Amino acid sequence: MIDLSTTYLGLKLRTPLVASASPLSQEIDGIRRLEDSGASAVVLYSLFQEQLEQESFELEHHLTEGTDSFAEATSFFPRPAEFNLGPEGYLNHIHKAKRAVSIPIIASLNASTVGGWTQYAKLIEQAGADALECNIYTIPTNPELSSKAIEQQYLDIVQAVKSVVTIPVAVKLSPFFSNLANMAKRLDEAGADALVLFNRFYQPDINLDELEIQPNVLLSTPQALRLPLTWIGILYGRIRANLAATSGVHGPEDVIKLLMVGADVTMLCSTLLRNGIRHLEHIEEGVLEWMEKHEYESVQQMKGSMSQLRCPDPSAFERAQYMKAVKSVEHVVLTSLQAQRILGGD
Repeated sequence: MIDLSTTYLGLKLRTPLVASASPLSQEIDGIRRLEDSGASAVVLYSLFQEQLEQESFELEHHLTEGTDSFAEATSFFPRPAEFNLGPEGYLNHIHKAKRAVSIPIIASLNASTVGGWTQYAKLIEQAGADALECNIYTIPTNPELSSKAIEQQYLDIVQAVKSVVTIPVAVKLSPFFSNLANMAKRLDEAGADALVLFNRFYQPDINLDELEIQPNVLLSTPQALRLPLTWIGILYGRIRANLAATSGVHGPEDVIKLLMVGADVTMLCSTLLRNGIRHLEHIEEGVLEWMEKHEYESVQQMKGSMSQLRCPDPSAFERAQYMKAVKSVEHVVLTSLQAQRILGGD
């Protein structure tokens, strides 16, 4: 019998198929459906520090607005500090999810200050999450901020969170580092238990009718797979931390490719939003069929077999392959032009 099990963040998972942070985990029923369809773990939607602070500010504003109109009004409403402002809804959601399903629940946090990271990380652990994914989603826009300072911010976050929790901690990264391999190594040394590759940045668009900048969320396509596939293949065997692939994972072939370059788990979001939660069943069946056809007995046997460390042509992950790719494109273009000349009678 084929063994699909894998280990991620110290958690023994039935398969490498993990539901990544998405609206699908906002309701307990959605989490149940993910488990029923084969998800081996669920990453909850992210808790954002800015959102909590905005909610707190708005409530305080409405409670205090006009209270200085009359002297007796100043003590009519309770002070905002007496209210239980904070991430209670999210923490309660973790608690309910843990009771509703048997698969691991991984919380996701995006804070804006080191104090916010540690404060909410502790609360998330206390709520019962099996692990925490630090979704470090930030776009530096200050031209005076050096790359060294930006990298140090990431390291400070990881070290601070690891100092206050005992549950495993994953770090969701963007690919925009001058030397991603070095950054991965330093995060590993700082205590990250896993790296999630990669975060997708949602660039804004312009509404030409309203003349406004507006958000524009586009679901990923299978072409996005190439970036995590490349870097997981390079990092496999070079760092201690687990490697999770996200973005571009749409079908069984994508899962197989990522496992072969060294991923411990593959995270799915866009394909489930596009095809429905039960698409998980199709992906698992496809992986099993391929492994049986190619006589693989386990995920462990397959994992890393096509990584840079084990690839017969390690340069396929590096610059030497760039020249081959460019040459192949030139060949396609020239062949197309020749065909056009023949058809056109030139």
